[in-house]
Amino acid sequence: MDDTPRRDPMTDTPNPEAPVEPDAPGEGKIRCDACPVMCYIADGRSGACDRYANHRGRIIRCDPVTILDRTMEVGGPVVPFAAGDWDGGLGGHALFVTGIGAGTTYPDYKPAPFIVASQVEGADLVTVVTEAIFSYCGVKVKIDTDRHLGEEGAIVRAGTEPVGHVTTAEYGSQMLSLGGVRHLTGGSKSEGRVTCETLLALCNREAVELAIDDGSTVVVQAGAAPVVDGQPEARMRVGCGSATIGMFATQWQGLVDEVVVVDDHITGVVSEHQAGKVIGWEDTGIRIKGRRSTPGRYFRVAGPGQGWGGTDIDDPLAILGPWNPKKGARPGLRMLMVSTTGEHAAYYELDDTLAPVRREMPERLLPSVRLIDENCEPALCTVLFMGGAGGSLRSGVTKNPVRLTRSVQAGRTRVTCGGAPVYVWPGGGITLMADVTRLPDGAFGYVPTPALVAPLEFTLSRAEYLALGGHGDRIRALADILAEGGEYGADFARAAPDAANPWPLEDTP
Repeated sequence: MDDTPRRDPMTDTPNPEAPVEPDAPGEGKIRCDACPVMCYIADGRSGACDRYANHRGRIIRCDPVTILDRTMEVGGPVVPFAAGDWDGGLGGHALFVTGIGAGTTYPDYKPAPFIVASQVEGADLVTVVTEAIFSYCGVKVKIDTDRHLGEEGAIVRAGTEPVGHVTTAEYGSQMLSLGGVRHLTGGSKSEGRVTCETLLALCNREAVELAIDDGSTVVVQAGAAPVVDGQPEARMRVGCGSATIGMFATQWQGLVDEVVVVDDHITGVVSEHQAGKVIGWEDTGIRIKGRRSTPGRYFRVAGPGQGWGGTDIDDPLAILGPWNPKKGARPGLRMLMVSTTGEHAAYYELDDTLAPVRREMPERLLPSVRLIDENCEPALCTVLFMGGAGGSLRSGVTKNPVRLTRSVQAGRTRVTCGGAPVYVWPGGGITLMADVTRLPDGAFGYVPTPALVAPLEFTLSRAEYLALGGHGDRIRALADILAEGGEYGADFARAAPDAANPWPLEDTP
């Protein structure tokens, strides 16, 4: 009977159902070398990562290898796949073996678990398939919201542990940079463990609550709307205040005398803006508090916050100075103030003292406010996995790893992540990014070193592969792989590829 103390590897708390702790040799246990933890695992039990197990004295991968089948209906369930289910009549190019469940190249000397031969339109191709262990990895999170989440550089926490920081805001979105080697390995054990847990959940499209120092709490889930301080976001702004003026100036002409689009970044004023001038908009004598950039465009009208247009104001009149009668201000002048999402809108008329007085929104202006709303995209969270493909997995491809790097950078080798396209950064190494929503479910795993595990595939011509110094003696036909499996087992599952993804075996250099 196995009486090894059981603790959850991610939370470090007692858990009778958790996998066995590493470094506990004993009778009947064998050592797993699939990662640096090197667990001793009893028969019928899994290791600390819960990905590898001892099955009758053999280390196997607990999850099946995912094969993309382009003949399956998109959105259908993942189903078991056996060699007998395939008659070979498709020539293999309708099936693509992914790295999901394939096993790893660790230790470094091992060739990749699967090196698959295929032929597409007369071209001999090779796809090298592996699960890569990433200590140097993180995620970039794009959160569609006008609301201020926190100052640039502010620490982002999962629970109490720092896992990243707020980075530069982009057009209509707040951005977070999470993970990276310093959080995974450079802090306390708890910080590394929580960082790994957070990255794993985000990459597998689970919801994660994050707290920003001196800022907001936000629930992030890839492909879902963000929830900021308990409030679900509905829309991403149509543009900055200036852009909104440019798009809709003609919609307001003749219906109102002045329009101010309030925005934390660039507030727009139609009477001064070039878009207004081109269509003959008259001056109104309005004055805006803030730093004037070019006519009709103002920076820093207020601080960032949760109010109008991502500012910290609840009353938009706070950004206005005294009106100038010498430049067109007059009693009865009509003004619309609106935010960049249409969420906030108010109508005013100047009284005899040239003070704006709020009135009921006229029916004639409601369609233009709704038009701003209609032109806003739905607010979503985007999670991009980012990692550097290092020496160990490259040596699983070729005996001379730098040749793989050069082939990838030259575009002769295509890199995919679970069959999904990736962006490879220029410069040294193989630094890639992938949209996690374009991978099959459950594509990412972890090892408690701590590090994230992600599927990778390198597809290239057979001639190029051999020229790289690849493991030519390990190239196998798809039929052989389906019949015999690999080092870590022989279970396979079929899944339909994402309809938006290019097929990995087509248009390959």
